[in-house]
Amino acid sequence: MRYTTLESIATGNPPVTGTQQEAAAFMQRIRSLPEPLRRRLPLIYERSGIDRRYSCVPDYAEADPDNFSFFGANDALSPVPSTATRNAWYRKSVLPLTEQVSREALGQAGLNPADITHVIAVSCTGFFAPGLDIELVKRLGLPPTTQRTFIGFMGCYAAFNAMRVAHSFCQSTPSARVLIVCAELCTLHFQIDDTFESAVVNALFSDGAAAAIFASRSAAEARGKLAYIASHAQLDDDSMEDMTWEIGDTGFLMGLSSRVPQVIATALPAYLDALLQPHQLTPTDLDFWAIHPGGRAIVEKARDVLGLSDEQVHDSLEVMRQHGNMSSPTILFVLQRFLEQHRAQQANGATGWGHGVAMAFGPGLTIEGCLWRQV
Repeated sequence: MRYTTLESIATGNPPVTGTQQEAAAFMQRIRSLPEPLRRRLPLIYERSGIDRRYSCVPDYAEADPDNFSFFGANDALSPVPSTATRNAWYRKSVLPLTEQVSREALGQAGLNPADITHVIAVSCTGFFAPGLDIELVKRLGLPPTTQRTFIGFMGCYAAFNAMRVAHSFCQSTPSARVLIVCAELCTLHFQIDDTFESAVVNALFSDGAAAAIFASRSAAEARGKLAYIASHAQLDDDSMEDMTWEIGDTGFLMGLSSRVPQVIATALPAYLDALLQPHQLTPTDLDFWAIHPGGRAIVEKARDVLGLSDEQVHDSLEVMRQHGNMSSPTILFVLQRFLEQHRAQQANGATGWGHGVAMAFGPGLTIEGCLWRQV
């Protein structure tokens, strides 16, 4: 029997960073926003559960509009950057960030570039060809025979599609060493309009990247490691319009309904049963819960409906507090914390985590997740 083991996770963010208070103050400067909405912004940002976020756009940390390089040099941010401008900015910003996290993941796993057999690149905030997958092969010095897959425009749960594909590679190819890279530059697409929905989106999303390496291992090689065991996907039948992501003339446009936390919470118990029952497990058998922090309300609703403690969702909320919602890489930031805890426990003579689940939510509405077990 071959196991698909999680060898390493490396994470990173662009260099521009600021507090939520600073972000709210920046948005309040925009003269085109209605005064009632501008007055509400500090409270919207305060209630997000986020302390700090990151961006590839230096303007968000710039006090003087004359120094803006992305938006128009004025407090109206006019002219608004076109989709082509935002996509060009995406390309120049995403490459060094993904190269950085990929090299760190390789180093953590003790692998050389020549060891990688497959690359899976994930993103929904920009596109170009030759794509991110090819750029990674070139920049990292991977073999030209590296098999490549790109997963695009799937949003916050896309890492689970990448992990499922990586698992298939590992189960079919005994030599497989799969590099997954998720990168999203969400702040490129913030919209300056007069809707409460856009204000909430602008208060939640952030930029980041994560790389993970999965390997096909024999039982002896995998002993003590966390292995990917199974996945499950569930699409809600009545929520297609509750979360959307479309290409507009001034960037990508997000639709986000206030119904999202409740729809997810309603579907979660049945979803979890479907994931666990085939393996004769119940929620009480799980040692860790890696829940995608799409928003504080989503995590808190999941906690309540699943009967979890504050401690069990602490890592998810901490990732959100420190980074915001980075879309697809976010769940890898959460999983990184549990992987480090697992190894730290083993280093101190404990057994480490036995079983755990990871879950994320996105357009559809869709719940995606997977089950982990220590070999």
